[in-house]
Amino acid sequence: MKKILPYLVGATLPLYVLDQITKLLVLRNIDVWDAHPVIPGFFDLVHVRNTGAAFGSFKDSNLFFIALSCVAIVVLTVLFLRNSLNDSLSRLAGALLFSGVLGNLTDRLLHGAVIDFLSFDLHIPFANPWPSFNVADSCICIAAVLFVVASWKNDVKKP
Repeated sequence: MKKILPYLVGATLPLYVLDQITKLLVLRNIDVWDAHPVIPGFFDLVHVRNTGAAFGSFKDSNLFFIALSCVAIVVLTVLFLRNSLNDSLSRLAGALLFSGVLGNLTDRLLHGAVIDFLSFDLHIPFANPWPSFNVADSCICIAAVLFVVASWKNDVKKP
């Protein structure tokens, strides 16, 4: 428990709180489907409600993603309690994933959809603008990258 507590308190909790505070600010200050340019032509604050997954895929599947999130939280809890995340990089990835899943699950339960608010126009064909996202989505993506890096590092260590 001593190994995981710093990750849960130092990463999961603050990022979950940041995610929920930013979404609350969006809910209070930006109308649904409205956009407020921050850097015109590149970055807007928006208010988008997503009942699906990344890139708006699986639209209107909120109940499915509530169930999937609950399963993910149980699995992560078991991994943490059994000390199955062997190194600090994996534990950080687990803490970020826990925070992101919990943040989006909270939205789905309270609002019936995930609140996305960061919108970038990267001027890339077929991704113009990039799909809107939030702090929790960022945590999930960073966690995925960290799990891959941790896995790669562990494979390199093996003879």
